[in-house]
Amino acid sequence: MVLTLPRPQRVDVQIAVGSLLCGLALWALGLHAQADRPLGGHWALPPLFVLAGLELLRSTRPQFALVTAVLALVADQFTAGNLASVLMFTDIMYAAVVYGTPAAARRIPITSGLVTVALTVVFLAWWQDPQAVLIGVASGIVAFTPAATGVLVRNHREAAAAAKLRAEQTALLAEMDRAQAVSAERARMARELHDMVANHLSAIAIHSTAALSLDDAQTSRDALAVIRENSVGGLAEMRRLIGILRDQSGDLEPAAAPTLDGLGALIAGARRDGLDVALDDARPKDGPKLPTPVELAAYRIVQESLTNALKHASAGRVTVSLAQPPRALTVRVTSPYGDPSGPRAPGSGAGLVGMRERTELLGGAFESGPESSPDGKVWNVFVTLPVDPADEGAKE
Repeated sequence: MVLTLPRPQRVDVQIAVGSLLCGLALWALGLHAQADRPLGGHWALPPLFVLAGLELLRSTRPQFALVTAVLALVADQFTAGNLASVLMFTDIMYAAVVYGTPAAARRIPITSGLVTVALTVVFLAWWQDPQAVLIGVASGIVAFTPAATGVLVRNHREAAAAAKLRAEQTALLAEMDRAQAVSAERARMARELHDMVANHLSAIAIHSTAALSLDDAQTSRDALAVIRENSVGGLAEMRRLIGILRDQSGDLEPAAAPTLDGLGALIAGARRDGLDVALDDARPKDGPKLPTPVELAAYRIVQESLTNALKHASAGRVTVSLAQPPRALTVRVTSPYGDPSGPRAPGSGAGLVGMRERTELLGGAFESGPESSPDGKVWNVFVTLPVDPADEGAKE
């Protein structure tokens, strides 16, 4: 089995080459770190070369480099020594804490501190001389100080990485919030566009079809009158919606949001379009004023229900019923269900989706579908809107 060493980092190569050259220069000048050692000056070169080689592994194999460096430094103590060897050992100790595993980063400072204390105590007991404390000071400078410095640098890097991660997560959440806000605003504007314009266009489509299919001058004049009225009304609604979209003030709601007080005009317009509509408003006359979002949602739901009745309902009466039980507003719209006898406008299903979305945004309940009644089969739309925002899913 061949041991493959990782490729050293560029900075590690620079440190190794620079340290080796400095060590060789000190050796050539005869500047040794210590005197009176058993081995001569030439024996200081092997630890110097070993430590320079270990500098190449300071980032990629820090723990292996540290263990081998300890052995090389111990061997260097029996030679004349080299200051560059000691400095390279301190750098390897520092790198082992910074680039090593979290467990090694915790163990190395504690171990080096214990070794420093142990050397001080041993040499004091052996020499019986206060100068032995200098041995502990030197070992602390060589071993404990770089380890402690490595702990500080590692903690700073981890804190910076954690702060960067939090910043990226915050940016991601902000982008998600922005995307959700844009999506919600687009959906709201789509509902407004559909509710404000669809009924006018449906009336235009139905009456233009009738005018084209019936060869009767009076029918054509009546149809053109309805078409003109709905064209003018639809154009006004479109201009108001465009004004809302171009408004830079941040107020994205219509300046004059429709309320339930305008149901009379809405139903009158539906009657002019050809619907037989009856309004049954059972709300108390002196009751508290409803919140604006509730009134807007109820108005739009009635408007969309009348538009659907105009496009899809068969001949018969359409009934709009309002009631206000405690802490809620209920809206029911029933229309004859069956094959329409006259011309009809195509539908996309967006109206039911919009009504359901409006109801769910206010925490209400929405039901729609065919039902049986004493007058035959009808299409029923029933909505419960909580008056108090804290009441979600209120039912009659």
